[in-house]
Amino acid sequence: MNKKIIIIPIAVTIVAIGILSLPNAEETEFDIVPAEIFEADIIMPNKSSRPGCEQDDMCYIPPEFVIKQGDSVTWHNQDVAFHSVTSGLYEERTNLFDSGHMDPDEQFSMTFDEQGTYDYFCSLHPWMKGKIIVE
Repeated sequence: MNKKIIIIPIAVTIVAIGILSLPNAEETEFDIVPAEIFEADIIMPNKSSRPGCEQDDMCYIPPEFVIKQGDSVTWHNQDVAFHSVTSGLYEERTNLFDSGHMDPDEQFSMTFDEQGTYDYFCSLHPWMKGKIIVE
């Protein structure tokens, strides 16, 4: 009986220390692996599914990407969460392209044949926004 009384407070203390040592969302840095390693132009970094990446334009990296007419762009999801690359803005989709839900480590490519500026966002995380500029 005495062993149970001692073990329970120790277990509670260990769990409490573990919870207190979890990183605070405000203090969490984004883990970024260079896109060149995955042959991608734009990445969705780890933890971009959490609000906050929009404050430093770190949801899609780079947040703006300039290409020539007829070039393709490849996005790579480096996060542990699902994401999308959907044309337009969250409030106003343009239906020009949509990757669908991208699994972690999945890629999506799109060829841009027309000059212009193309806004895009993540349909699952509306704070994630990016822009393709086709010259």
